[in-house]
Amino acid sequence: MFCFFLASADFWFVSFYSNFHWAYLFSNFFTSNDPYESNLKKLLSVLYYKTPPQGFALASLGKYQYQTHGLALCRGDVNATECMTCVNEASNEIHKRCPYNEGAIIWYDNCLLKYMNKDFFGQIDNENKFYMLNVRNVSINPKVFNQKARDLLSRLSKEASGTPKLYAVGEGEMGDQSKKLYGLAQCTRDLSSTNCFKCLEGAIDELPRCCDGKEGGRVVGGSCNIRYEIYPFVNKLIISY
Repeated sequence: MFCFFLASADFWFVSFYSNFHWAYLFSNFFTSNDPYESNLKKLLSVLYYKTPPQGFALASLGKYQYQTHGLALCRGDVNATECMTCVNEASNEIHKRCPYNEGAIIWYDNCLLKYMNKDFFGQIDNENKFYMLNVRNVSINPKVFNQKARDLLSRLSKEASGTPKLYAVGEGEMGDQSKKLYGLAQCTRDLSSTNCFKCLEGAIDELPRCCDGKEGGRVVGGSCNIRYEIYPFVNKLIISY
């Protein structure tokens, strides 16, 4: 269904943390000066302006085979300026990497941008996801740690799916009482509460494939993402949306 810059796979592992993370490019193409190109440029402009005030936006432009649908989501703790910057960078980067793909998804640390030539709003995207992990192994019993991480993320999944912003952060005991475990769960806001919870629980089920016994890990998808670390990684003082 999709192609990637280097290869194709259901899941990818990334063992480093950077601002730009990953992108999937769908295999259908349009040509230069195609009406779809004009609609896509307008769509990206709309998302650039509409996303920062609330941290999320979706839009559809055009008609028939030239219609394009897109959304942008910023991480719940970034402010409007950071959100706008991220959406702008994501739009520029995805256009630079493959300007004639009818659909694409790109992930940054602070935002997600996705567009397609068909209406995907409200549907869980189970096909496009990747993993990120801290390569360091935990210093305590890994089975105990894994369960603590799962328990925290399961709690946050329930909290996130029960809020209008579909976003939750929190902390819990790591097993060693002197240390904390920090987590995040977030969905794109086109999902229903039920589908958000389903998406997040599915992401949690992927953790054994990537992150068992690791100090940090993420499962990042086209509709939701989860993350845990042994250090604080969100700005609790800036919950802008």
